Amino acid sequence: MRVILIAGTTKTAAIDGISAAGATSRLLMHTPSADAEIISYGLPIQAPVTPVSPSGCPTPAVITRAIRERIGFDLTVVDAGLARPTGAPTVSVGAHPGRDIREQDPVPTAPEAFIKAREFGQSLPDDRIIIGETIPGGTTTALAVCRALGVDAPISSSLPTNPLGLKQEVAQKALSTADINPGQAAHNPKQAVRTVGDPVLAVAAGVTAGAVESGTDVILGGGTQLLTVAALVRHAGVSDRATLATTSYLDADVTGLNEIATILNLELIITDPGFDACGVDAGPVAEYTNGVAKEGAGMGGALALAAEANRLDEVLPAVQHVLNRIES
Repeated sequence: MRVILIAGTTKTAAIDGISAAGATSRLLMHTPSADAEIISYGLPIQAPVTPVSPSGCPTPAVITRAIRERIGFDLTVVDAGLARPTGAPTVSVGAHPGRDIREQDPVPTAPEAFIKAREFGQSLPDDRIIIGETIPGGTTTALAVCRALGVDAPISSSLPTNPLGLKQEVAQKALSTADINPGQAAHNPKQAVRTVGDPVLAVAAGVTAGAVESGTDVILGGGTQLLTVAALVRHAGVSDRATLATTSYLDADVTGLNEIATILNLELIITDPGFDACGVDAGPVAEYTNGVAKEGAGMGGALALAAEANRLDEVLPAVQHVLNRIES
């Protein structure tokens, strides 16, 4: 089994109140680079800090890493527009960091990155892969892309209370700047991502499309952004069935998850890591039960692997082990 982490950035994340994928807005741009290092090595190497929410909730990358240490899986990190260096080995497909989607042409590298990522996905030797993502601000760009495609997908948030009004305002401004009406970019996924999206969506959609086309069993390990990736793949003309593996926290945060999964021809797997049953023993990951983070960095896919192996009860001790190492 291989997990492919698509890691990149968008300056949309700097909009105040959009994301909890970092303790401060200044540190948000380091989050994807740090996530890649944590899943690769078990702790940050070059990144200056372990990503935590303003309330102290650790990045989902810690959970993905913990599961990797218990059940094992190969890892490939694809640089989908990292704004800060990472010590993790990466594959490049020519993506650059995304600009604020309220600006004109925020992701000019999206079309070519999609093509190269698709070729990469077609070349993978694995029978089965999980695709995860790490990009602060990604649920907002996902909303704008879904509107451009004319897809009514639920939008989650890394914050306990989803700032949906703010996201809708930003998405509307993005479509207005791009001079795109809702649904106008249907069947033109590269245009949708280039004009109102982020580089991670372009690359993740390309890898997914290529892998599915080559007969690989693809699990989209995530929530809102991976649903948007599935929509982009469908609008690229790839209709083969795939799987969405996400967390119970994401499922509790949105409505209509089963319905949109059916529309996008996705098998849906929802896994509850059971942190709420651990109470104070869960430590900082108890924040997940309060609605922080919910998903990201392949967490839903990794949890599905742990459940498949009947080893979910090992996840929390493994997470605590990773956190102890990072904090020491």
